[in-house]
Amino acid sequence: MTYVTDPIGDLLTRMRNAQKAGKPGCSAPLSKIKLQLLELLKKEKWIADVTITGEAPKKDVEVTFHADKPAIQFKRISKPGRRAYTGVADLRPVLKGVGIAILTTSQGLMTDKEAREKKIGGEVLCTIS
Repeated sequence: MTYVTDPIGDLLTRMRNAQKAGKPGCSAPLSKIKLQLLELLKKEKWIADVTITGEAPKKDVEVTFHADKPAIQFKRISKPGRRAYTGVADLRPVLKGVGIAILTTSQGLMTDKEAREKKIGGEVLCTIS
């Protein structure tokens, strides 16, 4: 049994590797934060679909990529060894607004655009472009 110290980093790496290998999707062990992150990416139309598979103690989350879109660039910002927090004044658009940053705030996971609208900061999990 392997123990993953950074489950979000593991999910992003699985997605990056599956896209580079030309796969239509990938799977990862389920957790609440991974599901929230993937639902946010689906809402923002970065991925095509998210489904939950498996039985109760061993559930997985299946990610399906868009077939016609180019590969998504994922960059993990806040890591277990070095957390990266930012205030609303320091939030800058990713790639001049083309990409998004995913933040975890007191009001849940949200994009950098939503955080600027609500005027709250938080921990920057990753950037997507």
